[in-house]
Amino acid sequence: MLLTLFCVQMASAQIPFKRSFALMGCSFDITVVANDSIAAIKHIETAVAEITRIEKLISSWDANSQTAKINQYAGLYPVTVDLELFNLIKNALAISKLTDGAFDISYASMDRLWRFDGTMNKMPSAERITASVEKVGFENIILNNEKRTVFLKRKGMKIGFGAIGKGYAADRAKEILIDRGVVSGIINASGDMNTWGNQPDGSEWKVAITNPLDKNKVFALLPISNGAVVTSGNYEKYVNFSGKRYSHIIDPKTGYPAIGIISVTVFAEKAELADALATSVFVMGKDVGIDRINQLPNVECIIIDEYGKVITSEHIEITKL
Repeated sequence: MLLTLFCVQMASAQIPFKRSFALMGCSFDITVVANDSIAAIKHIETAVAEITRIEKLISSWDANSQTAKINQYAGLYPVTVDLELFNLIKNALAISKLTDGAFDISYASMDRLWRFDGTMNKMPSAERITASVEKVGFENIILNNEKRTVFLKRKGMKIGFGAIGKGYAADRAKEILIDRGVVSGIINASGDMNTWGNQPDGSEWKVAITNPLDKNKVFALLPISNGAVVTSGNYEKYVNFSGKRYSHIIDPKTGYPAIGIISVTVFAEKAELADALATSVFVMGKDVGIDRINQLPNVECIIIDEYGKVITSEHIEITKL
C-alpha cells in the first residue's frame, strides 16, 4: 500500500484500539479511540455491521441485491431502489460528468480483455478493445427522481461500485461512529483512509506516502485530522508492451489501460469522492487531472508519474522526509 498511518500512543485516558476484517473483498482496519477495550469492540462491531449492510446493498454478485436487479433488467424496464442506492448512483453520475466520463460505474459492462496476472504476452487487437466498451456509457443510466427508479438503456449494460463502494462504506462507518460519540478514529479500507479527531496526545493523524518506485522509502508525511485520503496505483498490477507500462485501471471510454502515471493520491472531505477522483485522475492523465483537481474546493492531489516525478495540486503542503 502507498499509504501508511502513523500514530503515537501516549499515556492518556483514551487509547486507540484497532481490529482488522475481510470485508467487501478487501482488508478493512478499523481504529477507534476509546476508554477501554469493551467499549471499543462494541463500536467496531457497529462499524463492521454497517459496512456489511452496504456491501449487500451494492453488490452485483448477490442475485438478490438491488444492484443485481438493475443489471438483470437492463434494456427492459426501470427498477425501483432504496433512496440510499439511488443517491449513490446519482453521486456517481455527477462525478462522471465532472470527469468527462473518466469515472463511470457502467465500466462493469466492459468485456475483460486485459489480464494483469502475468499471463498476457501481447496486446489485444484494436477491434476487440473498441468492442469491449460498446455497452459502457454513464449517459445511458437513466434516473427518475419522482419514482426513484434506475434504468440501464442498453441490454447487457451493468453497473458496479468497485471504484466508489469502499469509500462510501468508509464514510458511512465513520458517520455512525461519530454519532455513537467516538471522538477519534480511522477507517482504512485497503489503503483508502478516512479519519476524524486527533490522536490521544492531541496531535493529528499523519499519513506517510511512499514512492512506488521504492516502496521501502517514505518521501512525504502529511497530517490529516478530519477527512479522507485514497491512492490508486499501478505499481503492482500492470503489463509492459513495446516499452510502455499499461495500468490495470482502464479508460471506460476507450478500453485502453491508463499510461503515464504510477500513483495518484487524493485528499477530500469524503472517501467516496476521493475514491472516485483517484481513479479518474489516473484515466485523465497528469495534466488534465491536476487541472481538474485544482478547480475543486477542499480537494488536493499528489501524482507520481512514470518517471518518479511528483506533481501536486496548488494548495497541498508536503513535509518531505
